Amino acid sequence: MTTSPDSADPLAVADADELSDLEVLAIRLAEETGRLVHEGRPGDIADTSRTKTSDTDPVTVMDTAAEAHLRRQLRLARPDDGLLGEEGSSVPSGTGLTWVVDPIDGTTNYLYDLPLYAVSVAVVVGDPTTPGAWFPVAGAVRAPALDVTWSARSGGGARRRGPARPGESSAGRSRAVTAPVHVGSQHQLGRALVGTGFGYQPQRRARQAEVLTRVLPAIRDLRRLGSAAVDLCLVGDGRLDGFFEVGLNPWDLAAGWLVVTEAGGIVTGPSGGPPSPDLLVAANPALQPRLLELLSRA
Repeated sequence: MTTSPDSADPLAVADADELSDLEVLAIRLAEETGRLVHEGRPGDIADTSRTKTSDTDPVTVMDTAAEAHLRRQLRLARPDDGLLGEEGSSVPSGTGLTWVVDPIDGTTNYLYDLPLYAVSVAVVVGDPTTPGAWFPVAGAVRAPALDVTWSARSGGGARRRGPARPGESSAGRSRAVTAPVHVGSQHQLGRALVGTGFGYQPQRRARQAEVLTRVLPAIRDLRRLGSAAVDLCLVGDGRLDGFFEVGLNPWDLAAGWLVVTEAGGIVTGPSGGPPSPDLLVAANPALQPRLLELLSRA
């Protein structure tokens, strides 16, 4: 079986019923890990953190505890599947499926008690360590401080569960609802609200700042929210028109990538190929090529 995102059939690894089960499992794991992360946040988290690649790249005790929880639960539920986690988990797959997890996407937000952080859980086909050799088939992103979960599965659409938005509640109630999500329809760059993120290394940040001087005048406005997983889900939810970032890892994008595509959007890397650490660009089908062209020029 080929693992090209353009030609591989997820049903060759998991049938429609199993894809549904995988999405349900991803939701359960993301939500229970979200509770662990949210309810277990120390009052003074600055004393329980260290850095990874630079002083601006923190990791907390909760990052590692949450990934350990995900690893244990996946071993119980899917012992033959592979695992790749941000905090070092790496288990080869015996089934063709690998779980790609980020226990806290947006750790700096978490560190400062800002609500835009998430748990990202996805299951993918292929080798997630090789750009272009893998693609997600089911996944969920849980933003526990917002009480919102986005999820998707191949061929099954994308949805959001959380507080009702206008028009979604029934009989005036504001209880949590599950609703399908769709990318927005904005096709003009000059009217597009676009999200992005910055790397941790000073040299990369300086280059990204240069790019923004060319991008910002061409769009409506820019948002830097601090969690790529949430940003991608907001594109799928139609609340951001587009998103781009350089330097993303598989655990940052796997679940959000699927939410966008199942919500009717497009996610690519440079020159329209698969997303990679070199670039990810997400938007609706009309806007995405225009945003990609703008970034290529910038």
